[in-house]
Amino acid sequence: EHIEEAGIHSGDSACSLPPFSLGEEMLEELKRQTTALALALEVGGLMNVQYAIKNGEIFVLEVNPRASRTVPFVAKTIGAPVAKIASRIMAGESLASFGLSEKKLDHIAVKEAVFPFARFPGVDTLLGPEMRSTGEVMGLDTDYALAFAKSQLGAGVDLPRSGAVFVSVKDEDKKMVVETVRILAENGFALMATRGTARFLIDKGFEVESVNKVLEGRPHIEDAIRNRQVQLVINTTEGAKTISDSKSLRRAALMQKVPYYTTMAGSLSAARAIAALRAGNLEVKPLQAYF
Repeated sequence: EHIEEAGIHSGDSACSLPPFSLGEEMLEELKRQTTALALALEVGGLMNVQYAIKNGEIFVLEVNPRASRTVPFVAKTIGAPVAKIASRIMAGESLASFGLSEKKLDHIAVKEAVFPFARFPGVDTLLGPEMRSTGEVMGLDTDYALAFAKSQLGAGVDLPRSGAVFVSVKDEDKKMVVETVRILAENGFALMATRGTARFLIDKGFEVESVNKVLEGRPHIEDAIRNRQVQLVINTTEGAKTISDSKSLRRAALMQKVPYYTTMAGSLSAARAIAALRAGNLEVKPLQAYF
């Protein structure tokens, strides 16, 4: 299950296996549809399907009779040589000859994309439908929040355990950001926000320091980031002007190595990961220990 939602390129989105928020009934229906597609298209070997789910309805985005970059991630997660099996099937062996069975996993794996933004001055870090990642890493654990935390560490993102979080989100994300802010506030983070977001959060009962956008004059949020007053940035935006106006904020976070999240799903996962890290449950085990 991709953590960032449809509209973000699948190669740029973090993802989890098994899915972290889908119910058993939905998973069974996805399996049924995937099987029907494979049989109807007569695919022998690997097939890549992308689905989008909205209000309980499943949409097929694409079906490709090929491997995807997710195959090595899946193989490591389930402990089966997926590409090798597919190659032998393409060479004429039967699927039944491998004696495969579906195993219920006791662990969860999170894939995170790795981006080269720091090497390209002036590039905006906002994610979209155009793929920008140049690699990926994975985190394994029995707990989703810790698996996500490990994936961030693998990608070079050092999640803070304390400090201040800056929040500036578009209107349609304001309701969704409340849970993220609640988790961070409960874990001792100070809250900073632009005026509109600050008003909304204060109305929800949070203690928030209002800070200027760059265009509103100094001292503004970029100054706070450069002065190490901010340890985490949550920023969602839309519309060409707003995206352009907030680009320098995201760039400042990148250059100062301040972790930043530009989607609600990514922000919530990061907040849960920070809470798990603060609880001190992080441990390292070899890949083989999960099977």
